[in-house]
Amino acid sequence: MSRTSSIELPSRPNLEFEQRLWQEGYRIIAGLDEAGRGAWAGPVVAAAVVLPNDPRVSDLLSGVRDSKRMTPGQRERWRGCIQSAAVAWSVASATHEEIDMMGILPATCLAMQRALDELHNPPNHLLVDYIHIPNCACPQLSLPYGDCRSLSIAAASVLAKTGRDAWMVQMDEAFPGYGFAQHKGYGTAQHRQALMQKGMLPIHRRSFRPIVDMAFC
Repeated sequence: MSRTSSIELPSRPNLEFEQRLWQEGYRIIAGLDEAGRGAWAGPVVAAAVVLPNDPRVSDLLSGVRDSKRMTPGQRERWRGCIQSAAVAWSVASATHEEIDMMGILPATCLAMQRALDELHNPPNHLLVDYIHIPNCACPQLSLPYGDCRSLSIAAASVLAKTGRDAWMVQMDEAFPGYGFAQHKGYGTAQHRQALMQKGMLPIHRRSFRPIVDMAFC
């Protein structure tokens, strides 16, 4: 195990938290995570994943990790495995306009609530990476480093990341020259240079400090 901020992290995400809740009588447990909170452009995307109450799913999804620790090829490979193994899953988003209007954290919670609303099996407990979703009737557990600890959250992180990346690749085709297929809207040197040379696009987050500092707003 590795240690991060006094929290013991397992070698890979597991079903420890899910099994505790299953034993307490919660049958439908959704893991939630997001992608794109720190990007300069595009939506924030959230995913919800409900795994079956079956310890064997840990072996079926043995390659699933926090999406940031996986290569694009690994994420794409395991995306299909997650969707096949899950009892239910969904992906939803909050737009860059909503991010600018309400702020990134409320927009992230909005995307998560939308993902929950799209599940065909309503959960009776949530496992959420870091965030607490306000005004949510369902009981929830906010887990620091949840995508490294809970298999349900890690699976959600993969679906959120692959969903958002696919959208950014489409934006690369719509707005060539900005490099969205490479940096996915994050604040790389390539992205900054494109902004300075070509200007801001409608999908950029006007409220974000780097965009404001470049005097576009």
